[in-house]
Amino acid sequence: MDVTAISNLAIWGNHSATMYPDFFNTKISGQPVPEVIKDEAWLKGEFISVIQQRGAAIIKARGLSSAASAANAVVDTVRNLTTPTKPGDWFSVATHSEGAYGIEKGLIFSHPTRSDGKKFEVVQGVPLNEFSKAKIAATETELKEEKSLVADLLQK
Repeated sequence: MDVTAISNLAIWGNHSATMYPDFFNTKISGQPVPEVIKDEAWLKGEFISVIQQRGAAIIKARGLSSAASAANAVVDTVRNLTTPTKPGDWFSVATHSEGAYGIEKGLIFSHPTRSDGKKFEVVQGVPLNEFSKAKIAATETELKEEKSLVADLLQK
């Protein structure tokens, strides 16, 4: 399968082991992932774990830093922000939260995003089931804890 067959992929939250790849809303060749990959236990388990641990897997496989992968992600993000998003599609980018989806304002948080090539916006109204909401809440909690730790350090 070609990677261009994937659309509507959102990675919610933090760049850490709590980030949440939202397979429920992702599509493969226009079909929802759960209709193409019918193994929900695998999607909820191993698939999420593989995505969450991909940085460590790159380091292990290469025996080197994952900096090249991060640099490639920056290039992809700039392209996504400066090229109009296909109608009905979105990509992920961590931005300063304005409170969308109930995420605390001010957190740097990855949301589904689209661009007209000049301005970007968080996609509103992406349906979230209870499983997704719990995963998103976990990554938000981690970011809040990190923010609190930094604030404490700055006060010392």
